[in-house]
Amino acid sequence: MTKRIFLKAALGLTMILAAPLGLVSNANAQDALERVKSAGTLSVGTETAFAPFDFIDETGAHVGLNVDVFEEIGKEMGVTINWVTLPWDGVLPGLEAGQFDMVAGPATITKARVERYRFLTPVAEATVALLKKAGDDTIQKPEDIAGKLAGAGKATAQLAQLQAYGETLPEPIETREYVGFNEAYADLAAGRIVAVANSLPNIAFVAEQQPSVFEVVLPPFGQQSYFGFIGSKRPEDQSLLDAVNDALLKIKADGRMGEMQEKWFGQSFDTPDEAPTPKV
Repeated sequence: MTKRIFLKAALGLTMILAAPLGLVSNANAQDALERVKSAGTLSVGTETAFAPFDFIDETGAHVGLNVDVFEEIGKEMGVTINWVTLPWDGVLPGLEAGQFDMVAGPATITKARVERYRFLTPVAEATVALLKKAGDDTIQKPEDIAGKLAGAGKATAQLAQLQAYGETLPEPIETREYVGFNEAYADLAAGRIVAVANSLPNIAFVAEQQPSVFEVVLPPFGQQSYFGFIGSKRPEDQSLLDAVNDALLKIKADGRMGEMQEKWFGQSFDTPDEAPTPKV
């Protein structure tokens, strides 16, 4: 049910900026759900450096919770999933430019984002925590990063929460922004930064995969938050997003979502059926 298209990062933003038409102009002329059903394809934008939600494994395959969930969404809706991949800082602009129908991501549900985008039913918890280098005894709790250099993904809610948290500490922290979290993890492993801020499910997965390299710093320091898939607020897109949301709710209700969460996180999450009012 899945067709994958991988755009080179160097070309991704250029295409977004150079394409004022595309899906947007088509959507203005035709209801989005009708268009997708007629084409038999749901086009989904994402990045592939956000394990365990979305990443390229050691065999070169596109895998993760997103891939599994959208496979089920495709079955429910009777459509094929067409993946379009970009660096994260190009994904939301790509949605606005009409390069795809919706965004997988997923993205943390934040106050700023809900003003601009429609979030579907949450798919996982997104509370932010820190990942440190294994054996680094100088960081036992989140506040131990005071006065130090930590990193996070560029244009992410995790970076914003890290910077806000740093302002509450006795000594200000320095932050380094990365195009993708994989680059941040590489710098952490090399000792160039002392910690990476990301959602607890993400860093727990990384630490589980490489226990001799990384450790999770507990407790999480961020406000409780959730991950969700994203669509635009354009009126013509709402029928499509309603259909995807209905599919997600069915996948949750019959236990498939819990099984996929267990597969990728080692645990399932009790998430609300509707996107909650965000605290961040």
